Amino acid sequence: MAQDTVADALNMIKNAKKTGKESVRITRISNLLIEILKIMKQKEAVKRYKIDSKGRTVEVVLGDFIECRAIKPRFSADKSQIEKYRRRYLPARNLGTMIISTNQGLMSHEEATEKGVGGSLIAYFY
Repeated sequence: MAQDTVADALNMIKNAKKTGKESVRITRISNLLIEILKIMKQKEAVKRYKIDSKGRTVEVVLGDFIECRAIKPRFSADKSQIEKYRRRYLPARNLGTMIISTNQGLMSHEEATEKGVGGSLIAYFY
């Protein structure tokens, strides 16, 4: 395991999906990871997740997605560069979501474009 909890967790989720599992238990969690899971749940890539605050774990029930990865290094993108990175990481125009950390919190690239804000690229899934 590396030092990046988000990259490790998304890798565990992707590997569990590829092996045909319905759920995965992530043992190292952070507030950033929980916010990413909220966005993934909104986009139906994750059906549900349950946080065990005593054991500091989260149980994730997988939804409908093909790929999910952390973006390394975490590029900074202003509002005009979001489209460039969307073309770089997502396979098609209306397929997938990039997660961006802005000064207004974590949001999808669609929300960031709509609000006209930029930020740091965190992860993507489709």
